[in-house]
Amino acid sequence: MFEALQERMSDPSARGLAEALSRAVGDGAIEGGAKLPPVRRIAAELRLSPSTVNAAWQLLRRAGTIRTDGRRGTVVATPGAGGPGRYRAALRRTSGFGLDLSTGVPDPLLLPPIPALHGLSPTPTSYLDEPVLPSLAGLLRERWPYPAERLAVFDGAMDAIDQVASALLRLGDLAVVENPCFPPLLDLLEALGVPVVGVRTDAEGMLPDQLAAALRRRPTVVFLQPRALNPTGASWSPTRAAALAAVLQDFPEVYVVEDDSAGDLAAGPACSLGAYLPRQTIHVRSFSKSHGPDLRLAAVTGPATVLDPVLERRLLGQGWTSRLLQRLLFSLLTDPPSVAAVAAAREEYARRRRLITDGLRSAGVDLPDGEGINIWLPVHDEQAALLSLASAGIGAAAGTAFTVGPGTPHLRITVGLVTADHAEVAAHLARAARTQTPSIPR
Repeated sequence: MFEALQERMSDPSARGLAEALSRAVGDGAIEGGAKLPPVRRIAAELRLSPSTVNAAWQLLRRAGTIRTDGRRGTVVATPGAGGPGRYRAALRRTSGFGLDLSTGVPDPLLLPPIPALHGLSPTPTSYLDEPVLPSLAGLLRERWPYPAERLAVFDGAMDAIDQVASALLRLGDLAVVENPCFPPLLDLLEALGVPVVGVRTDAEGMLPDQLAAALRRRPTVVFLQPRALNPTGASWSPTRAAALAAVLQDFPEVYVVEDDSAGDLAAGPACSLGAYLPRQTIHVRSFSKSHGPDLRLAAVTGPATVLDPVLERRLLGQGWTSRLLQRLLFSLLTDPPSVAAVAAAREEYARRRRLITDGLRSAGVDLPDGEGINIWLPVHDEQAALLSLASAGIGAAAGTAFTVGPGTPHLRITVGLVTADHAEVAAHLARAARTQTPSIPR
């Protein structure tokens, strides 16, 4: 392998090494699935610094040439196999179901109406205007759970988390996530070459004692969802938030990235560890579920030391998030009919969730309290449960994609999309939860 790389490396840089490995794979000198040696050994053999090899691996990982393969470490990707897509597959829209509860998307009929664009006040037309509309920035700061140093607007929560994570994390760094958690986050961290530690949750989110144990492994970032954790629906209580902050304050070098994707659909007040740890916390709030997925808008706050480099780098590409969309969001957040529509949606989602969980409880399936549009349904056998629901015309998301490591079988069910026949749907869910794969006689 080293000889193949040396023959093809045009210059001793990260890009030169990345191109050499790509050419070696393309030539067949290095086969797909081959395990790559440790970074320090490669650096020693090729007389490069470990940071140069790390940077090359970042380029190759983003290009899909190499990937992390569990305990095997870093391997050359095999075309069409493995990769982060195994997580995203659980969120792909399915077809052929009369009631598809696998998607995790809001009910389009509960979104506020979009005002006519010509009715909006004039939009800035200069490249030199502020990236965040001053009116929107002022409104967001009034409603934010803590006084943050910097505020920015990105193209949705995952865009913000992607850019922040890419700035904070390097190949081989460790990240802590909730277990279960949102699959695209696992996709992103795998693409960055960042191994994860999953920390168990309950009805109030991540467990502080389990977080304390994970922090002893010296992670770089902890990723959290303060409200309506996807998939379980857990939301922090003030006591839980204070407990998590108390654990993290002993690790000032660890950053916290909060994904408040439930936003205005959450019943409780906005909360953030930024109220306790402002220098460690990056808080992301999305408006996709509450105001429309196609808005692609999320507000982000954090310390200047983190956000300023991200925003400066962004100026070399997209520059800013559409101010026209920002003005539209400002209108939706202040227009009384839009505000009323979001409040009505919040109540309706809570009603739908309550009807399903009450029906499950009557059938002997008791779920922890939660909020949001999803429930985390424990099942005896994941595949058998999916088949049982499919036979009733109901789609669901396999829980495996949401978990880190082995765990008990679950399905993620988007109950926010159940508009009628709640008792019947709950009965199908309860039946699926008890379904077992029939044993095959020997």
